Amino acid sequence: MRVEELILEESFRLVNRGGEIDREILAPYCCDLLSFAMGRMPAGAAWVTVMGNVNTLAVASLTDAACIILAEGSHLDEAAAKKAAEQGITVFETELPIFEAALLIYHKLHG
Repeated sequence: MRVEELILEESFRLVNRGGEIDREILAPYCCDLLSFAMGRMPAGAAWVTVMGNVNTLAVASLTDAACIILAEGSHLDEAAAKKAAEQGITVFETELPIFEAALLIYHKLHG
């Protein structure tokens, strides 16, 4: 599954189109504790979180996440939205709970 396929998924809304939308998603990853995610998130993950700040973007970049999915109605704050555009990080939003958003991606990967 590729990041661009999430653009067509009606449960997700594209907030920022990054530079690598053809990137393969290898797994969903759920975590809101940034230091924990930084040490454990696998490269190529679709990171599902409620944290929409610049630190989230830094962790996504450091861990080589494929994209960020802000769940449960969370949004990027103004500084993070600007930084996501500057750094070319693909970000989605969804009203789904974190687990359900990750499960949807998991089913697409292993369907």
